[in-house]
Amino acid sequence: MTPTLSQDEISAAFLNACRAELDALKPGNVHRHSAGHGMDITHFERAAEAAAGPIADPTLSVGKRILRATEASVAATGLNTNLGIVLLCAPLAKAAAEPKFGVGLRRRLDLILARLDQQDAEDVFAAIRIANPAGLGSVDEGDVNANASAPRLTLIEAMHLAAARDRIANAYVTAYADIFDFALPYYLDAKRVTPDATFAVTSLHMALLSEFPDTHIARKYGQETAERVRLEALALKRHWDPVATPESFRDLLDFDANLKSRSLNPGTTADFVVATLFAAGATARKPS
Repeated sequence: MTPTLSQDEISAAFLNACRAELDALKPGNVHRHSAGHGMDITHFERAAEAAAGPIADPTLSVGKRILRATEASVAATGLNTNLGIVLLCAPLAKAAAEPKFGVGLRRRLDLILARLDQQDAEDVFAAIRIANPAGLGSVDEGDVNANASAPRLTLIEAMHLAAARDRIANAYVTAYADIFDFALPYYLDAKRVTPDATFAVTSLHMALLSEFPDTHIARKYGQETAERVRLEALALKRHWDPVATPESFRDLLDFDANLKSRSLNPGTTADFVVATLFAAGATARKPS
């Protein structure tokens, strides 16, 4: 059974995950080795610090955690730096603190996701409007910009509508299958074969990028472009699987520069990296 975490422990685990993601080379994203897309590492550091309190606040619902964390992050940076991170980490944070289920983190998460209601949806839609993510567009049903007379959905109903086109929405309806079935096992295996944790994070990023077309890229440039980037990441597999090394760093840094020269930012992949690291931190603590 996964032990529950205190508010301070959850906040610290969230910050640790955000910082570990920034410390690692993640081709196409902002990281300590390279800025990009009009942002640098300080934007993400400030956003993480601003979001950590609301993410861990036990008095807030999932939707309110997402809304308050987004408000704080945008106020701190003037940018949408971490909406996807907040969307993925808020349910995990609530699950990490739940004592009453007496089961593992993923089962607690599944139960929490099933209870998400209309107020959670309204709060999340408000957060999305504040962050105003690039390439959001509009849809016929469950649009975040719909007027007040539109049918009200629970958050999990809204995520079901978006799941086929958005991996974060898909995570909500699959109890984070991409993380618990793929990313977390891959990351833990990578950690076992390297003394440098940043290389394990690099490999996690590349594994996710090569497995799932990035939906941030797909929203902005189309599914074909996202699939092409996935195949490019897969073609570099010898440089990052089973884990990246100092010898492979230059090739991966070249890939990073190439993606940025084409304005291709695998932002959803980065969101899943942080959420995977957060899940790892939430399950690593030993019972007292």
